[in-house]
Amino acid sequence: MEIKEEVGVARGLTNYGDRGFALYLRRSFIKSMGYSGDILKKPVVGIASSPSGFNNCHRAMPELVEAVKRGVLAAGALPIDFPTISLGEVFLNPTSLMFRNLMSMDVEEMVRAQPMDAVVMIGGCDKTVPAQLMGAASANIPAIQLVTGPMMTGRHKGQRLGACTDCRGFWARFRAGKIEREEIDEVEGKLATTAGTCAVMGTASTMACIAEALGMSLPGSAAIPAVHADRLRAAEASGTLAARMALGQARALRPDEVITPKSVENALRVLLALGGSTNAIIHLTAVAGRLNIPVSLQRLNEISDTTPVLVNLKPTGENYMEDFFAAGGMSALLRELKPLLHLDTVSVTGETLGERLAAEAGEWVDHKIVRPAADPIEPVGGLVALFGSLAPRGAILKRSAADSTLFEKEGRVVLFTSLEDLSQRIDDPELDVTADDFLVLQNAGPTSRSGMPEAGYLPIPIKLAQAGVRDMVRISDARMSGTAFGTIVLHVTPETAAGGPLALVRNGDRIRLSVLNRRLDLLVDDAELARRKETVLSSRPHVPRGYAKLYQDHVLQADEGCDFDFLRGASAG
Repeated sequence: MEIKEEVGVARGLTNYGDRGFALYLRRSFIKSMGYSGDILKKPVVGIASSPSGFNNCHRAMPELVEAVKRGVLAAGALPIDFPTISLGEVFLNPTSLMFRNLMSMDVEEMVRAQPMDAVVMIGGCDKTVPAQLMGAASANIPAIQLVTGPMMTGRHKGQRLGACTDCRGFWARFRAGKIEREEIDEVEGKLATTAGTCAVMGTASTMACIAEALGMSLPGSAAIPAVHADRLRAAEASGTLAARMALGQARALRPDEVITPKSVENALRVLLALGGSTNAIIHLTAVAGRLNIPVSLQRLNEISDTTPVLVNLKPTGENYMEDFFAAGGMSALLRELKPLLHLDTVSVTGETLGERLAAEAGEWVDHKIVRPAADPIEPVGGLVALFGSLAPRGAILKRSAADSTLFEKEGRVVLFTSLEDLSQRIDDPELDVTADDFLVLQNAGPTSRSGMPEAGYLPIPIKLAQAGVRDMVRISDARMSGTAFGTIVLHVTPETAAGGPLALVRNGDRIRLSVLNRRLDLLVDDAELARRKETVLSSRPHVPRGYAKLYQDHVLQADEGCDFDFLRGASAG
């Protein structure tokens, strides 16, 4: 039996040594699910969905899947949904980042192994969108990213609440003794009250905006709230476009045609203008790395110095994602950034960014939320990379969410050698610490036992919090939630467990931070550092088996996106 064209269920046949038999067998089994012969002749749009009882962000996933199917069917193709693993941010131990690469492999292999002509990927929670984009880039078939959307805000005593910036603010007040247990328990039930991702410009919202800036999702879809009817219309439209790609009615752009050096630079501009999550640097680096596109921290600084912060959302500003959507969303932001963007990049729709912005010219914008470029919230970008003797390959500071009075400072080190050490001693009344000291955490990087958790938001020691201290310099090789705030230096590279300079820091040392000069320096002479290096033992844990061993053996450092070394540049073409 001759198979003339590999389309739909005839793609990627199981190998029995007889391709005709393989198609005959596949069709016989798929017909057991009630499909007719006619519909099995149509191109297939896969729908990669990731619902889980351990992922509150994806609670509305079934409804989104049905909306995508509706769009695919109306356009004349066959939708087939399939599951991948799901990464619920607060439900994973030791940290969700450890499993991002696993999910990316799941997405890549299932997209490549199963018969589909295009795919719509549905995700939202922090690591799911980067995992899906990484997998799509490597599988490299026409793909559209659909995000679940942010949740709506709650209310407490007349105050709007949104996960999770407000949860941190209330917890800090509780630690300082300013509110009682009864109130913090009440707030707990009001922070996250609908389906969707965090209501602020945390990692999930940042990655949704980056997906749109890259061109991998439909224009205007990043900020639509999860419970809004437009979210379902965006899902239907994503299905329709994917079907038209599969049918040859629209240009079937592959990820390597959409994610280019220019679109990655556009995404960096958007990240900086949003005052977005520090995690996004790691994720964007990993996505770009799948297509051999470097993301230079030196280039990040150059872009940051010419990109203003324009979006007034927590944790940098005062508002929430639902406000950003109502204010004009990504379309409004991109129009303000237009002179700084590469307008010849192309999105999954087939139109260039310049064509999109021309079509959207004149749309209403709430400039209280999306500020004009001539009147920014901050004149420079939200993130900055630091280099120096403590961070030879870089570290990241979210300056838009930090106290600028701490940007040029030298301080004494108060050292914590692990997360366990931090937990045991941070609130000890006898801890020798002042507001002018630098809190430093070791052994929280990608190859540490903790796997680079969002532990960089070191709490203010309780005795200082009770005295009214709200911020101080904190340094680590860990990450920080995009919903967090403070003068916090993250992703110090190389990390402690890899034998980086952070491993040589000792209690009482002095460190100099200079945001102006992009420097982070350990003020210890070379002879003493050499002596310490001779006595430092590896803190990299021994992992005997399983995925944890794969991760330990192959994960890269933060400046390379914490991807696996064998996955970078691994596009299927």
